[in-house]
Amino acid sequence: MRLTTPPAPAHPSLHPAPAHPSPHHASARPSPQPASASAHPSPPPTLAPEAVRRAALAAARDAEAADRDRRLTPEVVAALTAAGFDRHFVPVADGGRAGSFADLVEAVALVGEGCASAAWCAALYAAHGRLAGYLPGPARREIWGGGGPVRIAAAVTPPAVEAVATAGGWRLTGTWAPASGIDSADWVLLSAWAPQPDGTRDSRLFAVPAGEGTVLDTWHTLGMRGTGSHTLRLDGVDVPEHRTLSRERLAAAEPAEPGAARCHALPYPFVAALMFAAPVLGAARGLLADWTATAPPGSAEVLTRASAGIRAAGLLLDGAAGRADGDGITPLAVAENVRDSITATELCTEAADRLFRAAGSRAHATGDPLQRRWRDIRTAATHAMLRFDLAAQAYGRAVLGS
Repeated sequence: MRLTTPPAPAHPSLHPAPAHPSPHHASARPSPQPASASAHPSPPPTLAPEAVRRAALAAARDAEAADRDRRLTPEVVAALTAAGFDRHFVPVADGGRAGSFADLVEAVALVGEGCASAAWCAALYAAHGRLAGYLPGPARREIWGGGGPVRIAAAVTPPAVEAVATAGGWRLTGTWAPASGIDSADWVLLSAWAPQPDGTRDSRLFAVPAGEGTVLDTWHTLGMRGTGSHTLRLDGVDVPEHRTLSRERLAAAEPAEPGAARCHALPYPFVAALMFAAPVLGAARGLLADWTATAPPGSAEVLTRASAGIRAAGLLLDGAAGRADGDGITPLAVAENVRDSITATELCTEAADRLFRAAGSRAHATGDPLQRRWRDIRTAATHAMLRFDLAAQAYGRAVLGS
């Protein structure tokens, strides 16, 4: 890995500029301040350039180990935590930053240049902190009241488990998967059905200390192995009512408190695909840099097409992050964010395929970073939130009304 050492004011690329320019990284933007920030002490900084760079370098150094061991090394987890990914979207009142999506996308992509799995976990540490920010105050105080770092995993796919009502709460028994980063998580958000007195069922999220479950070693995959997205099993775990959240509230972005920051006033579809696309962008940039360093003769066309696609993907995600951080929420803006995030993922996947084919048989060797990056990109792009049919449906409804 070719790493430059001097820090710069913004998150620089992990790679020096090749003979042909690679996608640039925008300068860091200030995090938007929540409406209630004046009532609380200044939040601790998150995603400071030097801290993010240290995390990115650690992720690059341990990428092969993460791929081999199917989990991030403790050093990488510590570096991501020190950079503040877990606190980036936590409400200011709970000790977080309530930060911007632009800053997060930039930082996640930089980490992804070295290790897509580390970038995925970094993005989800932030994303799950944002989701937990919708919980009632007592639950948030349980999670963040200690003042230290808190990493939150989640398995929030459509529920397959039905909770059992108890006095003052619910009891959960079942399995949930995949749960990225569960090995290093302090808490976990789990989806389950909550039966209602009228016979209906409410789809809810339940916040559970990760230590109350058992991790089952089930994550054996083509790529993104280092995410450690294993299965979590709970056997009769009681969850108080205040540690539950209706998914309807989450989808509608109904904050737990008035005067919420912009990042807590966005419906889930507005930013979900964006969070998953950022690691793919970083991995594609890393693949391009590695490929360029050993480019075979006569490869100018491959380089040009691939670099242009990755550059375009970065611009699409910059635009999506800008809409998320901007003013107003419209059905069209939500649909544009879904469209652009998923299209960016497709552009990165196409570029990765092009580069991997052009690298020849040597890229297929065990341990070659090109094949690891290609496997990671291909695996990440299959995530349910990155399906192009979702983008087409959302955009078609917003523009055509059908």
